[in-house]
Amino acid sequence: MLQMRKMIPKDRAAIYEILQQTDMFTLPEIKVAMELIDIYLFNKDQNDYIIDVGVTEQNEIAGYICYGPTPATEGTYDIYWIAVAPNLQKKGIGKQMLDFAEEQIIRLNGRIIVIETSSQSKYSPTQQFYLKNNYQLEARIRDFYRPSDDRLIFTKRFEKKPNGGKQENGKMATAVTE
Repeated sequence: MLQMRKMIPKDRAAIYEILQQTDMFTLPEIKVAMELIDIYLFNKDQNDYIIDVGVTEQNEIAGYICYGPTPATEGTYDIYWIAVAPNLQKKGIGKQMLDFAEEQIIRLNGRIIVIETSSQSKYSPTQQFYLKNNYQLEARIRDFYRPSDDRLIFTKRFEKKPNGGKQENGKMATAVTE
């Protein structure tokens, strides 16, 4: 079972290793991820980023998810980064982290989540992961990252229920804790 908690400074090195080991991110991308982590960890006045880590029963950092409110919007949140240690991938950890972040976003009155990724073939499993988790491909910006590398924008919407609760694309949204 995965335990989710707020990121703390001693997690920084483990997350850096995970970002390098996945072979999914370029060095400039890893640098950006680490900049966001440093803002989160060392600028306590910031309200732009929330970072949670998943910890295994063996107290191993399994991965992390970084999200936050989209500036100048009402109830829109971006999920900026999600990464799982390569040795722990394909075990449902990414889904547990995503479900946890969604539940947190719902508690913060989020109504739309936006996730962006590349169209490169190595990101096909990432794209399928988002689709499997009820995200819709909302937009494609051709040649965004570089020629023949499009930016894919996925969204998930949550509707308010009459009793004040929220529904996800017509279904009750709940967090997975297993």
